[in-house]
Amino acid sequence: MNAPDKPGHQTTLLVRDTCLCLHAQRAARALARRFDVELKPAGITSGQFSLLMSLNRPAPPSIGSVASLLAMDRTTLTANLKPLERRGLVEMVADPLDRRARLLRLTAAGRAVLVEAVPIWMRVHAAIETTLPDPDRLRSDLALLSKPDDQEA
Repeated sequence: MNAPDKPGHQTTLLVRDTCLCLHAQRAARALARRFDVELKPAGITSGQFSLLMSLNRPAPPSIGSVASLLAMDRTTLTANLKPLERRGLVEMVADPLDRRARLLRLTAAGRAVLVEAVPIWMRVHAAIETTLPDPDRLRSDLALLSKPDDQEA
């Protein structure tokens, strides 16, 4: 193998064939594309579906808690919220306990989109799971990889 300062083609092949990051990114993009196509009739993307679902809870969550759940920084989350706010699917409201803080609330229109999108997600998700030898193991392994550094043993 070549020195690290001059990686050759063999190193390229090694990375292509073994890099967990590359394989995870490729799989994530392929899954997102598949869900994007299927969710198009509901008028949302796979990322928007995940974001709307993260707000589907009894009490409106804080921006920080949603960002943490989705493994996004707050700036990226805010950018992803903008089109959903413009469509009236999500609204930002003041936290009654701290008027400076903002909470995210799914609107009636947002819930209506989820009513349409969830059956699509369920059908596609079930079909994808049938192609995997052990989907629970995959979820478990991905959870290990997505654990924040400060939670590692």
